[in-house]
Amino acid sequence: MSRSLRRGALAATAIVFSIAALSACGAGNNAQTLEVRPDNAAVTVDDVKIQNALVITQPEIGVKGPAVVSATVFNNGNLPQVIESITLPGTLGTVKLKAAEGAGPITVPALGSVVIGGEGNASAVVENGLAEARNGNAQKVVFKLSKTGEVSLSAFVVPATSYFKDFGPSVVPAPPGATPSASASPSGDAEHGAGEGEHGTEPSGEASHTAGH
Repeated sequence: MSRSLRRGALAATAIVFSIAALSACGAGNNAQTLEVRPDNAAVTVDDVKIQNALVITQPEIGVKGPAVVSATVFNNGNLPQVIESITLPGTLGTVKLKAAEGAGPITVPALGSVVIGGEGNASAVVENGLAEARNGNAQKVVFKLSKTGEVSLSAFVVPATSYFKDFGPSVVPAPPGATPSASASPSGDAEHGAGEGEHGTEPSGEASHTAGH
């Protein structure tokens, strides 16, 4: 075989492998997500995969109020796992978790997933806001799961606008003298009365709404 033919054969082989790799990427659990959401933070530790992780703040700059953590958590193991806590190291933010059904912890079913953020899904509300984080920056977020332990990643901080408005805080505080208005989607109980968000004993099961994740 001549050199030119060998080079042609190698080039054709490379193209086939490239197409196969791209096809495999599109066949996974997040194939649909990649069509509707920009690239966001993702990490895999043991049986747990977390993707599309974001910290979403108020839509208006300078408005004080709760922020939220939004993400999709996959469990590829044979046993369910409870999300025991979500923390934001380096900030004063306290994250209150709430299952989609409103009672019990957020449980990621075996071989299943849970969406955090968005109407009808579990929620993770940063009750006292997130003054330390600025939109466009990356914020370390640590998910603690009952079997895997701590899984950390850096999530982008974004305002609740555009792609993210349906996953942002449910109540937007209004300026002094104005009437508060609700955002497009109740992603969590941002008013947080006393005792709300406490973990009970009933598992949440798999979240039913996965739009945008």
